[in-house]
Amino acid sequence: MRNRPIVQLAATAVAATFLLVAVLGFVPGITTGFSDLSLAGRESHAELIGLFQISVLHNIVHGLFGVIGLVLARSDVGARNFLFGGGAVYFVLAAYGTVIDLDSAANFVPLNVADNFLHLFLGASMIGLGILLGKKAVRPAARH
Repeated sequence: MRNRPIVQLAATAVAATFLLVAVLGFVPGITTGFSDLSLAGRESHAELIGLFQISVLHNIVHGLFGVIGLVLARSDVGARNFLFGGGAVYFVLAAYGTVIDLDSAANFVPLNVADNFLHLFLGASMIGLGILLGKKAVRPAARH
């Protein structure tokens, strides 16, 4: 772990956080309105820490995102790609949540205003980490 490039450590930390959030989404008390947790859609009125609207689908996606991140973080280029790609996904999700009517069937994830701000922050943070730390991930080929 000590000799791993910092971009790998950052990607591992981000991925582990997504896994933690996935698990916490299934914990009553940390998830308010737990009895209102539904498979997907705006009908799920459960909220992680009483702020971020979640569903079973939402929690599963966080878990898958975390697993993918841990796998990609095993290499420096994979870690950088996870941070850039994941950041792009979260920017798209923030934009999607902003343009849809949150009370419509288009809100299948589900999302609320707090989610939209969080997704914008995650997108910027992940891409920022990829830029700041990923430069060291692309090494020139060694000369023989």
